[in-house]
Amino acid sequence: MDGDGRLPLAGTYRTPNEVTSNVMEILGRDWEGRAAHDDTYIVEGENVVVLARYTARHRATGKPLTVRVAHHFIVRGGLIVRFEQFVDTARVAEAGLPGDR
Repeated sequence: MDGDGRLPLAGTYRTPNEVTSNVMEILGRDWEGRAAHDDTYIVEGENVVVLARYTARHRATGKPLTVRVAHHFIVRGGLIVRFEQFVDTARVAEAGLPGDR
């Protein structure tokens, strides 16, 4: 995830501790009722792609979020060695902005 600073979770994280402090803790602070709904798994060799959607409600704005996502994992020796997420960041950012619900 590479970002320009407008989306708090965007970035490149290399360790489990970085993911915990820069993603998971912020998700818990800012969003309630978070859920990931996996729809489709595509596996080819060490590549695993999961098509899914996220649902949640932003704590500060009360706005609901439903957004499609794709997760790309590289799995080697039974371990995830790389993860990349594709998501409609404009929709996520909009849910965090004050205004119409």
